[in-house]
Amino acid sequence: MHKISAFSGRNAKEILRDPLSYIFCVGFPLVMLVIMTLVDRSIPAQAGMTIFHIDNLAGGIVVFGQMFVMLFTAISVSKDRSGAFLMRMYATPMTSVDFVAGYMLPMLVIALVQGALIGLCAMVVSLITGDALQVGGLLLTLLPLLPSAVLFIAFGMLFGVLFTEKASPGLCSVIISLGSFLGSIWFDAAATGGVLLDISRCLPFYYCTGAMRAALQLRTGWEELWLPLVIVTGCAALLTALSALAFRWKMRAELR
Repeated sequence: MHKISAFSGRNAKEILRDPLSYIFCVGFPLVMLVIMTLVDRSIPAQAGMTIFHIDNLAGGIVVFGQMFVMLFTAISVSKDRSGAFLMRMYATPMTSVDFVAGYMLPMLVIALVQGALIGLCAMVVSLITGDALQVGGLLLTLLPLLPSAVLFIAFGMLFGVLFTEKASPGLCSVIISLGSFLGSIWFDAAATGGVLLDISRCLPFYYCTGAMRAALQLRTGWEELWLPLVIVTGCAALLTALSALAFRWKMRAELR
């Protein structure tokens, strides 16, 4: 545990020293929350469009923000790989699991802080707009927030391990685009139906958003909350295991 905590501390300092991490991981999601709330207030009630109501929007923004945590995870790992830092670390007694935990833990803390700030901002918005947002729902979002954050951090780890410092951010941008649109953040995939809904259901992003919104609205049915939560948790565990295996493979390849 001492090795992991020391390595996690070093990685946390690297992220906190980068001002872009504050802009994209904290500032940008909060700005989008405010902008899309203004968009929601501009839509006539007769349109029946509720995707940007704060009880739907806040959950989607949490998932959207986690995608940028993924981006910074990939940048951090690939940057360490491009230099001599990780090569020196490979000579230490640390295992691939230690490396994965050392990168994931500070990112998970950042994701939790990010989620708390978005929840606080959403509560302020709900008070201003008069929309109902329950404190119990905000607390329940911790349940899907953790596996969802691990899922995106694991994506970032995998891209950072397998690809270069220039390629990994580009791949993360693809995931951000797919997650934003096929994750039902900016439109209601269930209401759209058809092939688009079928594609969305094949990807974990849809279930991340669905579980977050169900928790926020205190909808605790099996298909609404628990099934998406099981799917997201399973995907997160699988990607984390793949990240550890990729680290082990890279360590062995570079030490030869």
